[in-house]
Amino acid sequence: MKNQLTPSLTASTPAPAARSDADQPSPLKGAALYFATLALAIAALPGLTGCADMSGIASHAQMRDAASLGLPAAPPPGTLQVDAAVPADWWRGFGDAQLNALIDRALAQSPNLKVAEARVAKANAFTETARAATGPRLNSSLDVNRQLYSANGPYPPPLAGSTLNSGTARLTGSWEIDFFGEHRAALQSALGTANAAQAEAQSARLLLAANVARNYIQLARLQAQLGVAERTLAQRSETLQLVKDRVAAGLDTQLEQRQSEGGLPEARQQIEALREQMALTRNALGALVGEPNLPLALEDQALAAIHSIATPAQLPADLLGRRPDVAAARWRVEASAQNVAVARAQFYPNVNLTAFVGLSSIGLDRFVQAGSKEWGAGPAIRLPIFDSGRLRANLRGQSADLDAAVGSYNAALLDAVHDAADQIASAAAIDRQAAEQRQAEAAAESTWAIARQRYQAGLGTYLSVLAAETTVLAQRRQAVDLAARRLDNQVALMRALGGGWQDTTVPAAPGAVAAR
Repeated sequence: MKNQLTPSLTASTPAPAARSDADQPSPLKGAALYFATLALAIAALPGLTGCADMSGIASHAQMRDAASLGLPAAPPPGTLQVDAAVPADWWRGFGDAQLNALIDRALAQSPNLKVAEARVAKANAFTETARAATGPRLNSSLDVNRQLYSANGPYPPPLAGSTLNSGTARLTGSWEIDFFGEHRAALQSALGTANAAQAEAQSARLLLAANVARNYIQLARLQAQLGVAERTLAQRSETLQLVKDRVAAGLDTQLEQRQSEGGLPEARQQIEALREQMALTRNALGALVGEPNLPLALEDQALAAIHSIATPAQLPADLLGRRPDVAAARWRVEASAQNVAVARAQFYPNVNLTAFVGLSSIGLDRFVQAGSKEWGAGPAIRLPIFDSGRLRANLRGQSADLDAAVGSYNAALLDAVHDAADQIASAAAIDRQAAEQRQAEAAAESTWAIARQRYQAGLGTYLSVLAAETTVLAQRRQAVDLAARRLDNQVALMRALGGGWQDTTVPAAPGAVAAR
């Protein structure tokens, strides 16, 4: 085919006229003209931005700070803080080995934490994607074709009507120059989203640990209440025997005996109700730990064996920096602000530098010859002029997202301060209630003992014993409830104070974000 085509090409194609050296374009002149045109195009970029109109679109929400929420000013760096930081493993302060083991297993096995960790991994992957967009790209391609060239097309003989092989091999590089910060803002947005996901994962860990601790304390409370109920059943059985003896001796009537007998089913019903609640609480703990039908047994004095932990008496100055949920909301604001910056940058020209080098030939036998070399390089500039309002609508949407993120952050701040203030107020109130309750219980126990002695001696009625017993039982239950409430409040306060979480990232200041 090659030998047949060569004479035809020579005969059908007139030889080009000879050109003098003066007519030949100088490579240096061509390169100079190219770079001069490129410099002129780049210099004209700021003027080209006038074609885009983003006026009248902005975010209006303002982030609140600690001062606006009534929190004390944070001390300067290096100042000794009155409130010690909450340890990351705060639950160990309760001194209960079984509770420690349950929380450790929950943190290791919880499906919800696995989901949160997967979200962090996904956000980190998006960050790497955004970072890759800021750098150059290099691609390779190899195309080999066998083609029938149209006899009636633009190709001259001998190509016209011929079937030939062709090949192209190229290395193509491109780099989008980020003159207006679009890719930098997109990277910062991805970093903000990743940091928010990490803070949310820590918030999930804190919530899981707190829920395990609170359910464990609830189980200990029910165990203690069961002890009170069983003690009540035993005392009522003793009282019933005393009444029967008095009835046999003719000192009491069947009325007193029937009244005493009625107290036993009531006590047994309370015991069964408590056992039901304990079973449900065990099931809840098993779900949190990731081990259904958890074989968990508590000692009779489990509630009394749990130690109290020290808690602050007032809101700490650095409360807003301790909570991972607040930090996550702050990072969401930062990500939204960067998305607004991306939307603004899309109004400006897009500049791409591209270059390629490779081999291309018709006829594979000449593919690696020196004449098959090809290369090219140059910029590409794209400027939006008219898009029916798409860019403005996108900017308005991103600004609205920023307003929503700021609103969510402010709501998280208010919830955090409200939560911590409630727990601190409850802690002080529980201590005062416990002091008064101890005195009330001592008086009720003494009154009940005297009433039984008087009834046994025939100096009092059985109604007096019932009334005294009702009071003492109420005080015993209240003592258990207050002890459990104190521990539960300490868990809730540890969660409200961030559970020892430390923010190692530094988001933009509230004022800086709001000003974008």
